[in-house]
Order: sequence, then structure tokens, then C-alpha cells
Amino acid sequence: MGNLAKPDVPVVSLAERFEQRFRLSPIIFRAPGRVNLIGEHTDYNDGYVMPAAIGFYTWIAAARRNDQTLHARSAEFGESVELPLDKLSGPPRKHWSDFVRGVAAVLRADGIHLSGANLMIEGKVPMGAGLSSSASLEVATAMALLSASQDHLAPLDLVKACQRAEHEYVGTRCGIMDQFIAVFARTGHALMLDCRSLEYTPLPIPEEVRLVICNSMVRHDLAAGEYNLRRADCEAGVKALRQYLPKIRALRDVTVTDLQTHQAKLPEVVYRRCRHVVSENQRVLDAADALRSGDLGKFGSLMYESHRSLQQDYEVSCEELDILVKIASGLEGVYGSRMTGGGFGGCTITAVQSDSVDHFRAEVRSVYQKATGITPDVYVCSAAQGAGEWQEHPD
Repeated sequence: MGNLAKPDVPVVSLAERFEQRFRLSPIIFRAPGRVNLIGEHTDYNDGYVMPAAIGFYTWIAAARRNDQTLHARSAEFGESVELPLDKLSGPPRKHWSDFVRGVAAVLRADGIHLSGANLMIEGKVPMGAGLSSSASLEVATAMALLSASQDHLAPLDLVKACQRAEHEYVGTRCGIMDQFIAVFARTGHALMLDCRSLEYTPLPIPEEVRLVICNSMVRHDLAAGEYNLRRADCEAGVKALRQYLPKIRALRDVTVTDLQTHQAKLPEVVYRRCRHVVSENQRVLDAADALRSGDLGKFGSLMYESHRSLQQDYEVSCEELDILVKIASGLEGVYGSRMTGGGFGGCTITAVQSDSVDHFRAEVRSVYQKATGITPDVYVCSAAQGAGEWQEHPD
């Protein structure tokens, strides 16, 4: 599992199963998962991130119904749900249908006159790997419902609606990066996103580079509590620094020099948390310059620096992630590697020369298994296209 250079495209079988079940011809939509190349724990500090979509998609076949009901079928879970459009409210139910229910409820709250719809969902984004299967499902659902209702939203409004759905109906206070990249991604490009202004810059990833995601297969339970502590440390740093830098609103507004100048005013742990965020924002800007100039060596070194900062200053890495990065750093054809996502398990992202991918994958699986007793999933990707209606040749 997980070693596909080109993930399956389930269009034909999905359409056939939809027609057999509903006796209707569907329109098919897809939305991608994502990986963050650099810029970790900067989003909630008004900073910069650099995600790229990956070629694993959530696919939804959809057709209009003549009543006010959503009938949603999940191939992954082998379940169907009926959701009356006038009964979408309520707290999170801890069920996959919360994503569908939430998107529909937010669209209605935004003034969209939804019709009933039949939806058949097939997810190809690996779940639980930190590759944003949730935002992928939300965005594909929104596009399918809008199409069935013969209505539309501007792309950024769609992004914000999907984020609200996750906040209010799933109960996850996510940033905007995941939904944003699912909608705005471009083939062959990462996006540098300003999480304050939501301005973004497409950045080309050379064709000879593959994005290789290595799943550590572990998820440590302390992640949620530690995440909240990190946010609190950042907020404490801003509050303390504002006494000397009254114009700052977030760590985004603090420079490396500012932080060094006022280091003595901060508790040591708070200083290190702030140092990660401030230096990581600069690394994203430097990484963008490196991609623009085609300097993959510089880009890779920034990835390693990011990992060390996450490991030592922000303290959100773990032994398994550190092992994966160390293995990658010793292999030919590797430009750089780092943990990606919130931390305490999950995945690493590694930039690898395309002609070295097979050797890299084999070595990582072998060495990591010997070191940990765990066989990792390894996903080989290129930067993929954002969400939309399926076309025969979309890329």
C-alpha cells in the first residue's frame, strides 16, 4: 500500500456504480490532499506557509434530486446517510457525514438555495496521515452541491465556507491552508500563502523533483494538548514583546533581530517557541526565492533547518520522525527532508530526484523497519492540480 507513483483514477467505476444505484448520470468532482513543504506552526501566527496539492483526490459523483434530501454514500466506510436539508443543525456527531452535513449547512447559511442531491464519495487521500483528507472531502462536497443546485461561489468564499464547516460541524479549529490549497493549487507548483492577507504566489517545482511522503505510522496521544500549549506560548510571547514593540499583532510582525534584542524579556521556553516561528517565516520567504531561482540545494537545506527548529525549539517532532529525516539525509538524490504537519507522529516530506525515487523508497522502508519494527507507507507525488469538475485530461 502507498507506493503508487500515479494514484488510481476511479472515474469509470465510480460513474458506473452511481448509475446503477441512482439510475442517473452523474457529474464528477475531485479535490486533492496536500503536503506542506515548509512553514510549520506559522499559520496561526499570521505567517507564511508553502503547501502543494498531491495527486491523491477525494472523488464525488453527484446528481440533483427532486426533493430536499441529501443522500450521501461513502465507498470507504460502506455506509449511506440521508440528510434532510431542513435538519442539518446540531453539534459534531463524530461521523464522516459531519463533513457533508457541515458544508451543506454553511452553504445554506450563506444564502445558497441548495437542492437535494445524490452523492457517491470515493476517497483516495490516505486518512490519518496528515495529508488533509478532511479539507479534500469538504471542497469536493461543496463543488458537487453547488453544481447540483446550479449555483456558485467565488473560490475564496468557497474556501472560507469549507473552513467554517470544519470549525462548526466537525469541531476542528483548523487554519485556512488546507482548504485554500485544495481550491487554488496548480499543477507543478507549490503556493506561498500569506495566512494574514490570503495573498498567494505560485512557485514552480522542477519536473525532475518528486515529493515523497513517508508516513511514520505513529501518532502520539499528547499532540492535541501540546498544540494548545504551543499556541499559548506564542500568544504569551506576543503579549510580552508588545511592551517593547507596540505595533506588533502577531509573531508574523517580529523580526529575528527584534527577538534577539528582547530575548532577556521572555521566559526561555517562550523565547524558543517564538524563535521557531519567526525563523520559520523567514525560511518560507527564503525557500520561495530558492524555488524561483531553481536553487534546489538551498531549498533542501532550508527543509533540514526547519526540521531542526521544529525538533529543538518547538519540540513537536518525535523519535520516529527524526529517524525518517536522518535516513533521508544519507541517501543519494535527496535535496532535503523535514517533518510536516502538527507533529508528534505523522509524516515527513522529502524532495527527491525522480531517478532516485525507487532506491530512496526501498531504503527508507528497509532502514526504518529495522530501526523501529514498523514498515512505513511511502507516497511518491508531484505537485497536483486543485479541485474542480473532472475533465478527461485535467492536467
